[in-house]
Amino acid sequence: MSIRPIDVAHTDGGPQWVEAVATPSGVEVWWDEPRPHEGGRRCVVRRLPDGSRVDVLPMGWNARNRLVEYGGRSWRPLPGGGLVFTNWADQRLYRLDGTEPAPLTPEGPSRYGDLYLPPGRDEVWAVRETGDVRDLVAVPLTGGPLRVIAKAQHFLINPRISPDGHHVAWIGWDHPNMPWDGTELCVAPLQDDGTAGGHRVVAGGPEESVTQAEWRDGTSLYAVTDPSGWWNVHLVPLDGSPARNLTPIEQEFGAAVWKPGLTTFAVAEDGRLAVVYGTADHRRLGVLDPATGELRELGGAATHWSSTVSVAGGKVAGVGATPYTPLEVTLADLGDGAHEVASPRKPLPDRALLPTPEAVTIEGVRAHLYPAMNAQGPGPYVIFVHGGPTGNLPIVLDLEIAYFTSRGIGVAVVNYGGSTGYGRAYRERLRHQWGVVDVHDCARVARGLVELGRADAAKLAIRGGSAGGWTTVAALVHSDVFAGGVAHYAITDPESWAAETHDFESRYLDGLVGPLPETRQRYTERSPLLNAARASGPCLMLHGLEDAIVDVGQAERFTAELDRHGKEWALLTFPGEQHGWRREETIVAVLEAELAFYGLIFDMETPEVPPLTLKGRV
Repeated sequence: MSIRPIDVAHTDGGPQWVEAVATPSGVEVWWDEPRPHEGGRRCVVRRLPDGSRVDVLPMGWNARNRLVEYGGRSWRPLPGGGLVFTNWADQRLYRLDGTEPAPLTPEGPSRYGDLYLPPGRDEVWAVRETGDVRDLVAVPLTGGPLRVIAKAQHFLINPRISPDGHHVAWIGWDHPNMPWDGTELCVAPLQDDGTAGGHRVVAGGPEESVTQAEWRDGTSLYAVTDPSGWWNVHLVPLDGSPARNLTPIEQEFGAAVWKPGLTTFAVAEDGRLAVVYGTADHRRLGVLDPATGELRELGGAATHWSSTVSVAGGKVAGVGATPYTPLEVTLADLGDGAHEVASPRKPLPDRALLPTPEAVTIEGVRAHLYPAMNAQGPGPYVIFVHGGPTGNLPIVLDLEIAYFTSRGIGVAVVNYGGSTGYGRAYRERLRHQWGVVDVHDCARVARGLVELGRADAAKLAIRGGSAGGWTTVAALVHSDVFAGGVAHYAITDPESWAAETHDFESRYLDGLVGPLPETRQRYTERSPLLNAARASGPCLMLHGLEDAIVDVGQAERFTAELDRHGKEWALLTFPGEQHGWRREETIVAVLEAELAFYGLIFDMETPEVPPLTLKGRV
């Protein structure tokens, strides 16, 4: 008995954003969830105080946007039960009060995201992106022309109005920084015409990363920032006096801002803060009293909480998971900590089919081990590499992992140097070392598994997506550890990718490899494309044809080089898919192809999936 691909598709992904809403009859909770069986759309769901649920967004509508390509906060509930949201098909803002959404923004090239409803104003604020230009705009909820609030840094997120309505705050940064490198928390007076006056920077800087800010009152803000090397909650006064760290511990109260609108704290009506904090191995949900500094965990079964949290009516809404349950919307009481799962339970495979993870450190590298079911002695192992590379893989139920472990293949998730969740020093191990530290760390873990007697040295593989796909192909050409690799929507040549990719990441490689043209030699030496002749084993490439972050040409050129040098490879492409898999049929096809690939390189029988042919194999 084993996990089926359709089981993975039905539990793939989880709620992205949540919001708690206080009503006279109790607290509602809203969230959006993936629908792989509905073409991969994201549907907004509303759970009423009586426990009943309703899909707010009609079929055919998809609450997503392409702000910085990864997408920002895409919807907000309106007072009275309406909804304002961005629609994937045309990137416009819509208002929904009845059965048919009405557009609020004109047709055109602009995208909108990181939506925010300023209290007391009949408008929605958003980040507008037109080409490579971004500004903060106000869009009337009753229709009419929008208003530009502020133009400042190249990237802007987190628009917030002060409680007295006199100031506006936002977070901004410029190239070549990424938001986890250095950002600025800006405050400006809000003028009579609704536009921002000249701003000043109250926190952050070139080497300090502010990830979220919320107003405490008219004279100060709470902000998550990392001058200590850890994303802690600070109280930031407007009078110029120093910020005060309210959580001076080596725990992360923030996260890398890949999607504008992420929230790791929320201010409750009584002034306390609901917070998500911890490390990549264990993220907790808690309540912080800023007056006393008391931090209390709210408990519950979840061992990981996502970077979305909202508070209303004494309840905090968040998204939690365990190694045996998927990401679920949960309501917790700020007083007694009582937990209630609000989203519907997904059908899960038998618990006996799910691996029990183990957090380990191997030669200083963080990893999570998922042993194969019924493993006896050394066996095949696959190293799972996360994307980003400024990201991490937490310990949560992942049926994609269980799909392989239930078939006798062990999995080791490697949070290599550069990963978030362990402080700035750990993530900056990758500075100028991408393609070196990540490859070495994955190889270290793989060799460590062999030394521990868990893995067969001849049956090691590596797989990952996006930047994890880069590490996969880089490990194939720059080490001799792996018998093969599976690269999902992978970067294969850094210099050409930097020229091809979108604006948000166009200067990312300045920090990961080095600025061009001064460090071009590093790009040449590390490029998997230019070193394809060294591949230690076959490679399976999987790519979406609508990917605007990593063009499919990266995969095509790499496989052509493998072919030219007599190496084995396969390339599968998927129409209608972008950077990641969202459709049920794609998720199934990708998993089956990956299992067939491991069958070939590990000499395993895989009769339950369609056969895969490797080009170049005689």
